[in-house]
Amino acid sequence: MVDESLLKDIKAAQDAGASSASPEDMMKVFEFIKQISTENEDLKEELEDMDIAIQMIITDADRKHWLTVKEGNLDFGEGDVDNPSFTMSSTLEVGAGILMGEVDATSAYMAGDITVEGNLQDAMAFQEIIELALEAYEDLAEDM
Repeated sequence: MVDESLLKDIKAAQDAGASSASPEDMMKVFEFIKQISTENEDLKEELEDMDIAIQMIITDADRKHWLTVKEGNLDFGEGDVDNPSFTMSSTLEVGAGILMGEVDATSAYMAGDITVEGNLQDAMAFQEIIELALEAYEDLAEDM
């Protein structure tokens, strides 16, 4: 079951917009994705055979976050991850915007607002994880 206070925190961050987001807001979205990944069938299916390590660098906040998926289990944290499948660098506003559904990752990449080094196929898989999590979030937020 997804923590209701976490949903409220994410809703408040979404209402304030990505331009007001903090690195902690990004971590809350990661926590939501982790929690919902054990409940949402579409997301569980997406993660089932995935083996990726994602490094996110927030260029204007001097912060690094990581997210890993292995054998259906998702984990995340701050700092560096060993052997990332890809590294995504962006400003806090763009990174938070992607996680909160305000910014389309593909458009941001094409516009040069994010850089991706490494496996682009894994980056596209990460985008799918975010999209599925956002769909699940919207369903849960309706009931709040």
